[in-house]
Amino acid sequence: MAVEVELIKKLREETGISLSDCKKALEEAEGNIEKAKELLRKRGESVALKKGERTVGAGIIDCYVHPNKRIGVMLELACETDFVARGEDFNNLAHELCLQIASMKPLFVKEEEVSEEILKKEKTIYEEQAKEMNKSEEITQGIIKGKLEKFKKENCLINQFWIKEDSKTIQNLINEYIAKTGENILVKRFVRYEF
Repeated sequence: MAVEVELIKKLREETGISLSDCKKALEEAEGNIEKAKELLRKRGESVALKKGERTVGAGIIDCYVHPNKRIGVMLELACETDFVARGEDFNNLAHELCLQIASMKPLFVKEEEVSEEILKKEKTIYEEQAKEMNKSEEITQGIIKGKLEKFKKENCLINQFWIKEDSKTIQNLINEYIAKTGENILVKRFVRYEF
C-alpha cells in the first residue's frame, strides 16, 4: 500500500523515528497512524533488547530544581557515544527523567537494586497487615506477594508509569529513545533532594 507523504511526515513529527521506519510502519498498518505508532513502539522494545548488552561509555549528568527550590534531582544518564549524549533527544529524555524522579520519588533505578533486607522488612509489615484480615494462608501469601510487587513497581524508576502518559512505563519511554538514537541508554543513578 502506498502511503501519503504527509502522513509519513506527521508520524515522524510525533515519534521522532526515521522517515523510512515511519513509512514501513504506516504501510504495515495500512495507513492507520495509531496502529503504526504501536508497531513502532513494539519495534523500539525489540531494538532496546538487542542494544541492551552494548557498553555505555558516554552520557550526561542532568539536574532539575523545582521552582519552589525545595526539591532537586541529579541524574546520571549513559549512552554509547558523545554524539548522542550531546543530542537534543537525549537531553530531553534526561529532563523527563528528572521530572519523573522529582514527582514520583523513586528509591531505586531498577528492581535488582532493592536489597533483600528491605524486601524482608516490607514483607514483615505486609504479614502483620495480612494477619488482621483473618484470611487463609494461601490468600495471605498472595496478598503479600502482590504488595511486594506493588512496592517494587512504585519505588523502582524504570517500573513506574510515566507521569505525562500513564499508559507507558519509564522503561517504555527509554526504549523509544533507544529506537530513536540507535544506542543503548541506561539510567546509572540519581539523587533526589527535598527540603
